[in-house]
Amino acid sequence: MTFQNLMPRFPHIQEVACCIAAMVMASHCSADDPTKFASTLEKTFVADHDGSQQKYVVMTPPGLIAKSPVSILITLHGHGSDRWQFVRQTRGECRAARDVALEHKMLLVSPDYRASTSWMGPAAEADMVQLIQILHHTYNVERIILSGGSMGGTGALTFTALHPELINGVVSMNGTANLVQYERFQGAIAASFGGTKDDVPDEYRKRSAEFFPLKFSMPMACTTGGMDEVVPAESVLRLVEQVRKHNSKVLSIHRPAGGHSSTHADAKHAFEFVLQASTPDSE
Repeated sequence: MTFQNLMPRFPHIQEVACCIAAMVMASHCSADDPTKFASTLEKTFVADHDGSQQKYVVMTPPGLIAKSPVSILITLHGHGSDRWQFVRQTRGECRAARDVALEHKMLLVSPDYRASTSWMGPAAEADMVQLIQILHHTYNVERIILSGGSMGGTGALTFTALHPELINGVVSMNGTANLVQYERFQGAIAASFGGTKDDVPDEYRKRSAEFFPLKFSMPMACTTGGMDEVVPAESVLRLVEQVRKHNSKVLSIHRPAGGHSSTHADAKHAFEFVLQASTPDSE
């Protein structure tokens, strides 16, 4: 019996497979893999939220001059992974993020944001606010582009809706914009949000970007797959439609036959669109 044949009988098998795939890919990528970045450093801060130690990775492109203006690409990992996903993995989304950061001489910052099952709950949100403050204190930040894939794509939309003043552009790949309707990973989401949909309904609505399209005034790009059953595309497509009513700097790359991943070409296109649209001379 094939994996596809098992799906209807065991609907949660995709969730398990998604987590296993992330862990296997991470285990196959060595921290010593050579990159073209000048440095890849793991850093730690003490979270104001609860005093815990939280980690993130900073990848610095070659030739970056200290204190010179720099754009920062923040990458949010998927469910079951951590800060190393966008740093090490060879999947299209991850390679595209690294390629774009190198080509545009950007810092690539990859946080744990309460790995591995964050879903941008209150603790992860607080950590992200604090991390962005740290980045502004450490670097001469020109702009911040927030991105992510799957759970990270969801988190990028959630955080941007909650804190639009902190974000200059957003790239969401294979995420959801409606956590009220979303049915997967409910145990992890409930743990992150402080309860189930019945327990804390306002928390699920608050973190659903679809309900807050007017918050998205910055350049925005989304990649989705019509056959994605892990994180269905419909809510993001609806959000895009609403945002376009007031914001012309929106790109939607939807592949009707696509699944729960974005190709390197599509991800790179999304990143490049937001970078171009967020430059000062694009106003």
